Amino acid sequence: MRRIIEVESVLDQSCLHDCVLQDLDLSGLDLERLARLAAGAVFLGCQLPDGGLARLSQEGALILPRLPGLPYNPYRTRLYSWQELRDDDLDLRIYQHFQGRGRIQPGVVEALAERLHDHAIEDAVRQFLAGGPRMVGIMGGHSVPRDHPDYARTAEVARRLVQEGYTVATGGGPGLMEAGNLGAYLGNRNAAELEQALTILRADGDHYRPAIHVLERFPDGCSSLAVPTWFYGHEPSNVFASAIAKFFSNSLREDGLLAMCLHGVIYARGSAGTTQEIFQDAAQNHYCTFGWYSPMVFLGRQRYEEETRLYETLKQLAGTQTYASMLFLSDSPEEAVAHIKSHPPIPREAGRNSQAAAGPP
Repeated sequence: MRRIIEVESVLDQSCLHDCVLQDLDLSGLDLERLARLAAGAVFLGCQLPDGGLARLSQEGALILPRLPGLPYNPYRTRLYSWQELRDDDLDLRIYQHFQGRGRIQPGVVEALAERLHDHAIEDAVRQFLAGGPRMVGIMGGHSVPRDHPDYARTAEVARRLVQEGYTVATGGGPGLMEAGNLGAYLGNRNAAELEQALTILRADGDHYRPAIHVLERFPDGCSSLAVPTWFYGHEPSNVFASAIAKFFSNSLREDGLLAMCLHGVIYARGSAGTTQEIFQDAAQNHYCTFGWYSPMVFLGRQRYEEETRLYETLKQLAGTQTYASMLFLSDSPEEAVAHIKSHPPIPREAGRNSQAAAGPP
């Protein structure tokens, strides 16, 4: 596995073999000194001293240069913030570029740039997870308005999760995804303060203005993660997440989002996109794709028991599989969080042992 080197320590290394230097400004370094270290190193989008491309390549370095004409940096080393995406309409400009050149059958350079970007975002997510947060996902529809009862219920679930020591991850857009990040942001506040925030959001039909008002009214909120995509259209990332992992590839985004939520996923009201995530999560659990079984909680009896019968379908699919006991349906935020707490993730071997002890169905 290649080591990551910061620019401040480049010339302090005895050699850079098997190191990756990503998006660093090395233009002020002594080229010959750098060249003596460069054999076997990888330079991703770095600014090099004059003549650096030829000289470092000559010494055996692999260099992927900066790519022109892109509104985004394929080699970025950190997650986005909502301020960065909103500044100078960066979010919109990237979306328009993606729609025009990269969404359907992109050229080779464009496809490479998108994949480099998404790999960089995946790496930044791994850094976000490095501290070992207990991640719980909240999935739900993007079109559910702020005055819908499910918006308030979803925000309350997220608030309670943070108070129990979990970190919340959502799909990052508006609707119930925003509700999840809002509730997480207010994880250090009480129920009355959450209701104040909801009142502010309901009072103004504008998207950003009331949300900014909430941030100003309740500063120093708790952290959460948003994982949106440019694939579905220009859907502004909500402002309540402390870190935003925005992807071009929706398949990478959804699979990764569900996989990182080791401590479970709570499904609020949603439509086709949420349904897709439910069955993708079920497949990860059914085949223990990532080595763990995790809880799946359905928030809303009317939606998941009466309107769609998805909960019944999942129970039948799970059968006697380990994750069958981790499925739960409720209208209560308190009960949903209690189920997450009482059903920690189960490692593959423990699940196999419990199935063997139970015998054939």
